[in-house]
Amino acid sequence: MRERQPDSASLTEQRKTEHIRICLEQPVNGVGITTGLEQYRFVHQALPEVDFREIELKTEWLGKEVRTPLLISSMTGGSSHAAPINRRLAAVAEARGWAMGIGSVRAAVENPKVAGTFRIRDLAPTIPLYSNIGAVQLNVGMGIEQCRRAVELVEADGLILHLNAMQEVFQPEGDVNFSGLLRRIEQLCRELDVPVGVKEVGWGIAPDTAKQLVEAGVAFIDVAGAGGTSWSQVEKLRARDAVMQRAAEAFADWGIPTAVSVQQVRKALPNQPVIASGGLHTGVDAAKSIALGADVAGFGRSLLAAAADSEEAVDQVLAQVEAELRIAMFGIGVRTIQELRHTERLVRLL
Repeated sequence: MRERQPDSASLTEQRKTEHIRICLEQPVNGVGITTGLEQYRFVHQALPEVDFREIELKTEWLGKEVRTPLLISSMTGGSSHAAPINRRLAAVAEARGWAMGIGSVRAAVENPKVAGTFRIRDLAPTIPLYSNIGAVQLNVGMGIEQCRRAVELVEADGLILHLNAMQEVFQPEGDVNFSGLLRRIEQLCRELDVPVGVKEVGWGIAPDTAKQLVEAGVAFIDVAGAGGTSWSQVEKLRARDAVMQRAAEAFADWGIPTAVSVQQVRKALPNQPVIASGGLHTGVDAAKSIALGADVAGFGRSLLAAAADSEEAVDQVLAQVEAELRIAMFGIGVRTIQELRHTERLVRLL
């Protein structure tokens, strides 16, 4: 009897599980490239003239007041291993006032059995919550109605399209037809009832690309720059093709560092909401990112180990990031996120 081949939904669930395992257990950072944030230092203010207890993290995001300028970046969903991770992250994000993105909801569109791994609104009733799909899926059969379903399933405040062309090239089952995608993004922005944002997955967004996306109707840009997780490195560890495995090594230092991407996108789009993510680990990273031009700082794989452990572990990590952000603000004498955005006390090292 012929062995039954796994269907598309099963393969997607298997891939999601492999991604979690690899990101937890294997070295998947880019090699020979950093976020660029280490090239900047705050000028210490010995006389801050600020009461540390009055430092405030609340800010505005997409026209709404939020408790922090911090985001749990889209990471996972669509497998049994992802469900507890998402629920732990959601519970703590709600308690602490972080926004949160979900991993690609394509898995739930393909397989309703895994939809529960994305349903976290019961744990996070008030924070900004974002559904997510790969933008390339708009070229391979995912239309407006499926995107609406992805938003409704998560009860999301918006939809994030991730751009992961380099990952798809190295992914054994990758979709590589990115032709004409901007036109489809524009149509989606026009017809969807919630804001549509676009993020990279670790290679950064250049200013010309960001301008094209905003002109197409995209509401916010998450640069997701280089210096953290490299998805060519992740997919190298899944590759069955020896040539592609070796080729992935040539792209270990590919991408636009996070600090560079944030600055360039902000210069090109002075008034557009921008998220800095890609290799952020500390509240000092968040403070630098905001001082460089971001409105919100996003954290991804740096939270994954804690999320695989417990809510208490997640809370400890998020509390530490917030403490570090507040202390950095105190160290340069600013009381609000608005003041941090306009500080002149961030300098680039020679």
